[in-house]
Amino acid sequence: MAGEPASMPAWQTLTGEQTRRWTEVLDHLAAALPPGAVTVVVDGGIPYPGIVADRLADALRGIGRPCARLSDATPIADEDSWRTDRTPQTVAIADGPRWRAHPPGGKWDVVIRLLTPAASAGVHGSREPDCDIAIDLHNPNWPVIRRLTDRLAPRERWYISETRAFFAIRAATWDTKFGDDLPAYRAAVTEAHVPPAGVAVDIGCGTGRALPALRHAVGPNGTVIGLDVTPQMLTAAAPHSRDAAATLILGDARHLPFGDAGVDIIFVAGLLTHLPDFEAGLRELARITRPGGRLVLFHPSGRAALAARHGRTLDPDEPLAEAPLLRSTSRTGWQLTSYDDPPHRFLATATRQTN
Repeated sequence: MAGEPASMPAWQTLTGEQTRRWTEVLDHLAAALPPGAVTVVVDGGIPYPGIVADRLADALRGIGRPCARLSDATPIADEDSWRTDRTPQTVAIADGPRWRAHPPGGKWDVVIRLLTPAASAGVHGSREPDCDIAIDLHNPNWPVIRRLTDRLAPRERWYISETRAFFAIRAATWDTKFGDDLPAYRAAVTEAHVPPAGVAVDIGCGTGRALPALRHAVGPNGTVIGLDVTPQMLTAAAPHSRDAAATLILGDARHLPFGDAGVDIIFVAGLLTHLPDFEAGLRELARITRPGGRLVLFHPSGRAALAARHGRTLDPDEPLAEAPLLRSTSRTGWQLTSYDDPPHRFLATATRQTN
């Protein structure tokens, strides 16, 4: 892949870990494309679309799928060649604004949007971006799939790898960037009225910012556990876990490694909306919680402030809006007991129903 600009490192200059990351993303994309003749356009800030289109074409050819590249450099020749040589299995991959506006078959079967500093605002500005696949390329060495429509692949197929990839590269600097949030975590645990001597579990614990506050709440006779799906986050959580005498566990929030009804309080900061199935996540949390146990849903920014930060407006049907959350908790074994959503934080609590 000679000729790639400095802002997009050439394939041969990537480290082994970076090569594996790119390969994993390209494998997900190749597997997601429908069978038969498919037209795909890669959109985003120059020069990224052309390079990603080339890499995807190489990946498809590597698994034996015929592929035609339609570029902005020679659009007429590329289209003529594609129409002449295509087979019922040929994938046409295009890049550039000309192709985006003029699909050769009247419409694109798959639209891939690259999220870069120059090209991501429109995607984050709406709940449903105008693409089938969105790839975070803020770090060109470390692509992360941020959206892949269910029409192409169920979220369960790519959720774990892309969640881990997103947080792995951020883990070491997470507390440096968000260290000012620690008082908000302490306040949330205090307001949740955690019972002493109980079992407290932070699901999606990240760097462990809630662990010391949970230890203070349950006292020396309680148990504190932090669980996260990203190994690098658990490494970063080690100092907080030592301070809190907490146990760290690598695990998936969709399939928790705990028995039924053994936990007194569950603390969840910003996790549930990232799960493929919001209510299934609540139901799994209910499974491990004893009757009368507590669920604390927290974020150090209110929903409106968080939406503004990402350039979007709030939707009244979002899972964490009060009415939808009231319905979803009642359907999954919880009773919503408090809801507070000011600009400076989000805090909702629920009690495990006895039935």
